[in-house]
Amino acid sequence: MVYELRCYTLRPGKMPEYLKAAETIGRPARGQNYGVNHGYWTAEFGALNQIWHLWKYDSYEERTRLRTELSKHKPWTEGYVPVIRPLIERQDLRLMNAVVDVKPSDGTTGNIYELRVYRCQMGGAVQYGKDFKEVQAAREKYSPIWGAWTGEFPQPNEWIHLWRYKNLQERFEARGAAMKDPAWQAYLAKGPAKLAEMHSTLLMPTNYSPNK
Repeated sequence: MVYELRCYTLRPGKMPEYLKAAETIGRPARGQNYGVNHGYWTAEFGALNQIWHLWKYDSYEERTRLRTELSKHKPWTEGYVPVIRPLIERQDLRLMNAVVDVKPSDGTTGNIYELRVYRCQMGGAVQYGKDFKEVQAAREKYSPIWGAWTGEFPQPNEWIHLWRYKNLQERFEARGAAMKDPAWQAYLAKGPAKLAEMHSTLLMPTNYSPNK
């Protein structure tokens, strides 16, 4: 199992045009036939004009095979790619190994998602994953994790986790309560020795995101 997290930074002012093309051309053309899409979001805080989307494949080999097939799919290559290419300033992607498999949609809407990316010292990401599994049950008393991964490419020393909340107030309350939990405090105390950088991005689901 391999996950791919993609980020497209758009040219200023091009977000509405991109969203319309993705909803009316891109998603119908690709569907879930070339990798399973679990989320399609816009960034709200931090870097703006960004699209984030999360894909799952059975293996690295399967990802290569399906992307090769997609490159031959004319509704995609001739109908969609020429429309969005002028809108995109930059593309970034991460290939990731699951520590906590992503949760499927539960049918709820109006949620927000927080993507946290920690760049770790060498070997730190794997240890982060092990430490988190030990404390996961304690942390999920306050809010469930929606997926967690260690980086594979291009940065193998990343610990990446995704959280879902109903709104910002729920996020603040959940994080505040978790900070008082002794098990979570012990987990956090192990972090500084493993960390180099920390980033957080608030993600808002698009109309066509499987997880809303």
